[in-house]
Amino acid sequence: MLGVTDLPTYLAGLVLIILLPGPNSLYVLSVAARRGVRTGYKAAAGVFTGDAVLMLLTAVGAGALLRASPLVFTVVKFLGAGYLAWLAVGMMRGAWALWRTRRERDEAQAAEPGENERPYRRALLISLLNPKAILFLMSFFVQFVDPSYAYPALSFLVLGGLLQTGSFVYLTLLIFGGTRLSEAFRRRKRLSAGATSAAGVLFLGFAAKLAVS
Repeated sequence: MLGVTDLPTYLAGLVLIILLPGPNSLYVLSVAARRGVRTGYKAAAGVFTGDAVLMLLTAVGAGALLRASPLVFTVVKFLGAGYLAWLAVGMMRGAWALWRTRRERDEAQAAEPGENERPYRRALLISLLNPKAILFLMSFFVQFVDPSYAYPALSFLVLGGLLQTGSFVYLTLLIFGGTRLSEAFRRRKRLSAGATSAAGVLFLGFAAKLAVS
């Protein structure tokens, strides 16, 4: 179908890829829990845009460029690791401020990142500053593209569309699950501070893993 081979295997792998926890999904869940459904979808839109750009770069061969140039890969890798670490520090600072000022609802909201957080931009940067994603997409997609098909870009488009659809469904579940968590967080400020701290620690782990890969 349109140059795509072994579609059932691709779909099975797609489910595993989407369900694998990563900084994108964790950030969307965190935003939805703190700021609600509308802001959660802003973060999700950043993820979709970033993934679309990466898939486009993959289709035109940027993955091969990163693979062929260790310097380019190293620069982008450390930029991505640094950005994830910066986000982690911001989360933990917000958790500490929330822990210290857990009296009123308004104080808690003031301690959390607000409108200046720009969730769309943050989610977009998290996606783009990840050279491993380009290399992964390049390696994964090419297995399901028929080399004899006359329009391989169309095959990449089909594979990418399926990935984006699955990602949308998964992030939607996270967003609405996050809004349920937000009610518990509003009632229990210590729980909110602890969850934000845990997210920050996970982001530090993502940064370290990307830096040493």
